[in-house]
Amino acid sequence: MKDFDEQLVSIVVPVYNAQNFIRETIQCVQAQTYTQWELLLVDDCSSDNSCNVIEEMQHTDSRIKLIRQETNGGAARCRNKGVSCACGRYLCFLDADDIWGKQKLERELAFISGGKGFVFTGYEFADENGQGLGKIVHVPEQITYHEALKNTTIFTSTVMIDRTIIADTDIMMPCIESEDTATWWNILKKYGMGFGLDECLVRYRRSAGTLSSNKLQAIRRIWNLYRNHAKLSVGKSLYCMVFWAFRAVFRRI
Repeated sequence: MKDFDEQLVSIVVPVYNAQNFIRETIQCVQAQTYTQWELLLVDDCSSDNSCNVIEEMQHTDSRIKLIRQETNGGAARCRNKGVSCACGRYLCFLDADDIWGKQKLERELAFISGGKGFVFTGYEFADENGQGLGKIVHVPEQITYHEALKNTTIFTSTVMIDRTIIADTDIMMPCIESEDTATWWNILKKYGMGFGLDECLVRYRRSAGTLSSNKLQAIRRIWNLYRNHAKLSVGKSLYCMVFWAFRAVFRRI
């Protein structure tokens, strides 16, 4: 088994043309009350000023690390590269436009202790400026694979994984649409249970151009996950989609 720094949290951020958000995202990590972290920013061949912003902030904080991809390959490949470079026992993912509350790492580390391998928290929807909209998504205390098929409540920027329990090979994301959801399903199916900390510790920035803002694309993506990734029958896929659609709408109203 790979040797990990037992106290270190490795934070993996895929970056692609994120110059408008990346400084604030880095600053929210720097503001954490838990300070033993490394921030692995994996740039996917950005054509904007993202790397310059990161390099500027690197000069004053050695915990910030820029990793450059040689070719553009998408978020899954960026996250997988970050995981392969991570030194910490604990692994978190953070999207380049999302924002953590100051106690996110501290509260989640306290929660994951005691043998939990995969945990996640509640979150709040935010506007393009990162301002909370007052719509908070609550999460269940526990979730199984079959429950997760009907309730895609696990948000990537809220996840923390103990790599002494969940193997890196099971954390690596497939290069498909909604690769994060597919990965959570894989982990839950193999390891049996995920644990939810029902505290709002993350702001999920929703901008008009994001994939999740297009409802028809979201329906197509989840259907493809059911049929092609989870290998569910048409009937089982329709059954799960009814619950998924209800909860997806409920989270947003």
